[in-house]
Amino acid sequence: MNTTVNIAEFKDRFSELLTLVEQGGQVIVCRRNVPLARIEAIRKPVVRPPKASVVGCMKGSVRIHADLSGPCIPDSDWDLLK
Repeated sequence: MNTTVNIAEFKDRFSELLTLVEQGGQVIVCRRNVPLARIEAIRKPVVRPPKASVVGCMKGSVRIHADLSGPCIPDSDWDLLK
C-alpha cells in the first residue's frame, strides 16, 4: 500500500506511517506535492519463537582435567623463562 504525504503531514503522522512501512507499505514524502523521498522497509522482520532458557544448556559438555588454580607449567620449567 502506497501513501503519499507532504512534509508537515509526515511529521504529524510519523509513528503511524512507520507502522504502515513495517507492514510492507511505502510512504512517499513530498515537498509542495513534488515527490522527494520514498520510505520502505529494508527487509521483513524475522519472527523467531522465544527460547525457553539458555542457562544450563551446555551442562556436561566441559571437562576439567587439572587444577585451575595452580601454575600452567611445571616448577622445573620456570628456569627456562629467565
